Amino acid sequence: MTAPLRQEQILHLAIPKGRTEQAVRALLSDAGIGLRSGPRGYRPIPSVEGLEVKLLKPQNIVEMLDAGSRDVGFAGADWVAEKRADLVELLDTEFDPVKVVVAAPATVYAEGALPDRPLVVATELPRLTERWLERRGIDATIVRSYGATEVFPPEDADMIVDITATGETLTANQLLIVDTVMESSTRLYASRAAMDDPARKTAIESLVLGIRSVLEARNRVMIELNVSTEDVDELIAVLPAMRKPTMASLYGGEGLSVKAAVPRTSLPTLVPSLKAKGATDIVVTTLEQIVP
Repeated sequence: MTAPLRQEQILHLAIPKGRTEQAVRALLSDAGIGLRSGPRGYRPIPSVEGLEVKLLKPQNIVEMLDAGSRDVGFAGADWVAEKRADLVELLDTEFDPVKVVVAAPATVYAEGALPDRPLVVATELPRLTERWLERRGIDATIVRSYGATEVFPPEDADMIVDITATGETLTANQLLIVDTVMESSTRLYASRAAMDDPARKTAIESLVLGIRSVLEARNRVMIELNVSTEDVDELIAVLPAMRKPTMASLYGGEGLSVKAAVPRTSLPTLVPSLKAKGATDIVVTTLEQIVP
């Protein structure tokens, strides 16, 4: 019977509770780490040994990583910046891309400039706001909001610092973007303490390798085609590949079979281009993982 792992051998992973949770669960599942619900709802049970998982709010994940009680976790770059956490960024999932912006009504942001007077700023991100105000040399009082920050102007604040994905909410509340403080997305971070521990660092690097291979595969597809030896050089000139495409002779020497992993977004223009260069029997398949 296998002895249970000691606590110091377990990697402690935090995943965000909320809108990003399902995307992260799917990412882990594609990397071979399934999560099933356990008796305690906030502690899903992973399908692999050596991993302990807890669901936390993104803000708390940043705090726990900074404190060293979690080894690795998914969180938004905006919360890492807001908490001023000293973490190691491992990879960017590109989930939930957002911007932290400064916005104000037209009555305040007139002719592309803010008024030269003390201002009131409403935000859920006071530290990011404070740094932006200092950089711009603006005299302002920060009012802490707890949701629905966009409704503060014009009666209760001159402007806001808030997170936006599409800008639709700002437009609906007649707010103009004054400046972009930062761009953010869900990223995988590690604590400094975990990365300073050789055993944990090795486990973290293995986790990152699996996750990165899935993210890479999601951005590419495998394209396979046949081409004559006379046309192959012109075709290869327009065929993107991670390094070089793989080629093999067809049975009887009647042409070549060519295979390459190409960017998924290139397909609408790539397939007609390859066809024009003499490609036949084009097959496109999805990929599970790509490990460079």
